[in-house]
Amino acid sequence: MLRTHNCGELRIENLNDSVKLSGWVQKSRDLGGLTFVDLRDRYGITQLTFNMDENQQLCAQARELGREFVIQVEGTVIERSSKNDKMPTGNIEISVTKLTVLNASKTPPFTIENETDGGEELRMKYRYLDLRRNPVQEKLFLRHKLAKEVRNYLDDAAFIEVETPVLIKSTPEGARDFVVPSRMNEGQFYALPQSPQTFKQLLMVSGFDRYFQIVKCFRDEDLRADRQPEFTQIDCEMTFVEQEDILSTFEHMMRHLFKTVKSIDLKDFPRMDYADAMRLYGSDKPDIRFGMEFHELNDVTQNLGFKVFDEAELVVGICAKGCATYTRKQLDALTDFVKRPQVGAKGLVYAKINEDGSIKSSVDKFYSEEQKQAWAEKFGAEKGDLILIISGNVNQSRSAMSELRLHLGAELGLRDKNTFAPLWVTDFPLLEWDEETKRFHAMHHPFTSPKVEDFDKLESAPGEVRANAYDMVINGVEVGGGSIRIHDRSTQEKMLSLLGFTVEEAKDQFGFLMDAFEYGAPPHGGIALGFDRLCALFGGSDSIRDYIAFPKNNSGRDVMIDAPAPISKEQLDELFLQTKPAK
Repeated sequence: MLRTHNCGELRIENLNDSVKLSGWVQKSRDLGGLTFVDLRDRYGITQLTFNMDENQQLCAQARELGREFVIQVEGTVIERSSKNDKMPTGNIEISVTKLTVLNASKTPPFTIENETDGGEELRMKYRYLDLRRNPVQEKLFLRHKLAKEVRNYLDDAAFIEVETPVLIKSTPEGARDFVVPSRMNEGQFYALPQSPQTFKQLLMVSGFDRYFQIVKCFRDEDLRADRQPEFTQIDCEMTFVEQEDILSTFEHMMRHLFKTVKSIDLKDFPRMDYADAMRLYGSDKPDIRFGMEFHELNDVTQNLGFKVFDEAELVVGICAKGCATYTRKQLDALTDFVKRPQVGAKGLVYAKINEDGSIKSSVDKFYSEEQKQAWAEKFGAEKGDLILIISGNVNQSRSAMSELRLHLGAELGLRDKNTFAPLWVTDFPLLEWDEETKRFHAMHHPFTSPKVEDFDKLESAPGEVRANAYDMVINGVEVGGGSIRIHDRSTQEKMLSLLGFTVEEAKDQFGFLMDAFEYGAPPHGGIALGFDRLCALFGGSDSIRDYIAFPKNNSGRDVMIDAPAPISKEQLDELFLQTKPAK
């Protein structure tokens, strides 16, 4: 071994021990007769001391060390004269007797410190250097601990880990596939899995009863903070279960993770159906750390002469407690926020509840004091409160108000990252209509079972059919989702027909699964949790990138290895491919 100890474990109890340490030079300080070097590895930092009076040559050698040099030292543990209580090793230092440079280093393009001077793109280009920084390493240690505890919990719950194929068949539903040409099968392509969905269902048909996998998935979709082209799921499936069984199992898993990893006793998961989530929060992943629920105001605002409200499908508002003190400048800023293209509202109406109980609004000339008091009654608004109102198309108004609610919640400090508020959102629509293509799409995926009580609507009113589907939401983040699956051929054929598949297309794409359903397929269901999102949630981050060792940027590029990249003509010929110039 090139070391007897790591750089984080020596203490005052090791006084006078002869030791050997290896690591990276964090920094050095030349004080004339003494030179101090901080030596770093994954476990911590230990101070090295070189004395000019004792060994001039060794001291001169130490002065030549640059940041990030990899070195080995031998020496004796001594007590520090100037102790550092902020370091676990701050009571000792190493009096060095031998120094060996294992590898020199160029000057890094940014500082390897907790607070670095490197921008995101630069740090991604030199990701192997960024990974040396403590905050980034801690995030990956957190990821490791979470994965370990997931496996522990699921193993104790009789789940078996099974690997499913990575080279599979392209399917038309969901996000775009990443496709892989086959050299041995001219003109044909594999696809990388968006999820192991059909394979885990086949494992249930096979009688494995409880399956899980911490698995890579791939989706060629536009990226944002919580998306990457390759990501990791905790993928699970169970047989002979109903929805409540799955919800209970994974509630308990989440409580286990919070308790073991963060020492937090997570509260119970309330249940909220999709319709209520949209009505009260304008979102299918509501953040319930704070109130500010929506109230619909059509009955107290319309047909009273204000054209904007009169012509709207929906007039909806929220009440911000104690915010009547907002200035005109602050209210204008909120108006500008909702009018941003990504939010999409045309404007914002406010009403302040004054200390004398009167109401001052931006539409005073259209409404009497009595009419405005009816607004306040809707919210149970009190003196000092601020009502904010958006109107227009139902979906657009709810979406815009949801964004405003979250923005205001953050502004008022109501979205504490150390507070965790979980819930289940249930009873999603089975299908959603796409105006552009004039056909239905699956809200979750084509293998989700309709609710039994809505089966009769599949023919007469498919848009009203609810799915036996559920999402786990924590702090406004969709952590995962799942459903009870279809397990019989006739229902699966009906579902694919509603999605616009011909009989031939359905057989070509999913014939293997429907065939399997004819050989004694048990009722089954499951869930997939976004592991990267879960890590970011536990770490208090909005972005998943730092919880992935080698992430891609927003364009889906790995700037460190410069991928994706062209391939040679010889490779293209082998794969029977030719490229076209970009338009």
